[in-house]
Amino acid sequence: MTLVAAVAAGASLLLATGCTDDGTAAASDKNRQGSSGDPGAGSRAAHGTAGSPGHPVPSDPRKAVTAAAEALAGYGTSRTRTSMSMASGGTRLAVEGEGGFDYGKGEGSLTVRLPEGTSGARPGERRTVTELVVPGALYMKNRGAGVPDGKWVRVDTNELADGNLITAGATDPVSAAELLRGARQVRYTGKVRAAGGAVLRRYRGTLDLGDAARAASPHRRGQLKAAAHGFSERTVPFDAQIDGQGRLRKVRHLFTFAGGAPGGRDGTESGSGADAAGGPDDGVAVASTTWFHGYGAHVKVVMPEPEDIYAGKIAPF
Repeated sequence: MTLVAAVAAGASLLLATGCTDDGTAAASDKNRQGSSGDPGAGSRAAHGTAGSPGHPVPSDPRKAVTAAAEALAGYGTSRTRTSMSMASGGTRLAVEGEGGFDYGKGEGSLTVRLPEGTSGARPGERRTVTELVVPGALYMKNRGAGVPDGKWVRVDTNELADGNLITAGATDPVSAAELLRGARQVRYTGKVRAAGGAVLRRYRGTLDLGDAARAASPHRRGQLKAAAHGFSERTVPFDAQIDGQGRLRKVRHLFTFAGGAPGGRDGTESGSGADAAGGPDDGVAVASTTWFHGYGAHVKVVMPEPEDIYAGKIAPF
């Protein structure tokens, strides 16, 4: 069962379920690693006017969005904030996260706050899970649900049917940007002002998961290929905000599942029309928002040692 299936069934929040290997994959991830604002109301303005010096604004809205996604690695690092919300059968859940990412390496970390009522939480408590996102893998610490304290769980994100776009309760900023490479119909809707005063250009449109997977960088290509095959609806509406330097500042995706959630291929379970509440014709909408701020911030991802990886079967939240 995944996060979306849990909501459809009216159950507590569930992130990833599955099993890990004997630590070989974790060691491989570590070796591969190497050394290595919220908008306010704004007025409409003509699109295609100059941005900051040296950063002209593309006159084609679609090109503006895809160019921002393609340029992300060149900006190095940033802080990030995430929010995911969903509602089904009168149940409404929200998950928030924050952390930092290195876009050149395609890796970063998040601290995710789960809704009240997840297993192991005291009444009124919102447990936190530490997540490390690296190419091809997701690591979670303090997950609970049968995982010993202090141990990490490793999940192969290329084997998750949603490509880890929502499984972990957050769409990480690398994936959020890579999805925009599949943008199709895009329109410029005007300018908005961020909480810090920056003027941002706002774009709305739809993207195709298959197109995004084909255009994705190596960091996320496998995951997006999995999502393109696993999602029942490949067309995803989005709302993106870009600053005068062509940098992404906010992206919101609206994912929709019909009759539950995509199934897993790595020991994960998933809901379906047969076992999720509401029947096969009821859709579950998941709104996932990712903010980008503090570009250039120091970001360092410390991978867990193989002996710190829990290799047993893990239970749902």
